[in-house]
Amino acid sequence: MNGSDWIVPDWPAPAKVRALITTRAGGASRGAHAGLNLGMNCGDDMDAVAQNRASLRRSLPAEPLWLRQVHGTRVVDAEATEGAPEADAAVARRPDSVCAVLTADCLPLLLCDEAGTTVAAVHAGWRGLCAGVIEQALSAMDLPPQNLLAYLGPAIGPEAYEVGAEVRAAFVAADPEGDAGSAFVPGKPGKFYADLYALARRRLARGGVARIHGGGFCTYTERERFYSYRRDSVTGRMASLIWMEP
Repeated sequence: MNGSDWIVPDWPAPAKVRALITTRAGGASRGAHAGLNLGMNCGDDMDAVAQNRASLRRSLPAEPLWLRQVHGTRVVDAEATEGAPEADAAVARRPDSVCAVLTADCLPLLLCDEAGTTVAAVHAGWRGLCAGVIEQALSAMDLPPQNLLAYLGPAIGPEAYEVGAEVRAAFVAADPEGDAGSAFVPGKPGKFYADLYALARRRLARGGVARIHGGGFCTYTERERFYSYRRDSVTGRMASLIWMEP
């Protein structure tokens, strides 16, 4: 296990809030999943994933709430949920309750408030972003948005994320009075390069969140550090986790 390459968010969160984002460094997985794969449903050997999760667990105060992510908008209460709920975001208000999302190109978003009373982890691929998973997470936190801080974890970068015209059209339709279309740069005929970071920043700002940090990674191009589904198809998953200390 090698946590030296993990990302500790550089953001002005209160001291009691802890967060980390794993990379593919270390771990027991081999072959296409080589490294610290934490995803149970991506074709890896289950014993290797169990070893990886057990290794991660030693750096956490409790077992994370692992979600069954479906690119939707459902947000669950980490303290009132058991098993692996079908959801794409989780919120926690008690110390040592660990929220987590798994990604390999989609955007992981971590949220907390300046007083350290509430944290959230959000899985935001383009479908969830467009459908409103960020807005649902902000609503579930039920705090003044001006008191919130956001951190954008590693996702596929805007120079690598090619999408069809229908994706751009969906964002423009969902934000007819805004400039969501500016987050798409024309590529080949009928194709665009999408900036997930810009789209998430827009949704956060529209929701009243002004303090937004992180971004600037590219899971697709940083082959040695990150898993990327778009690049490799068969690959592992990284975890973005957040919790509060007592």
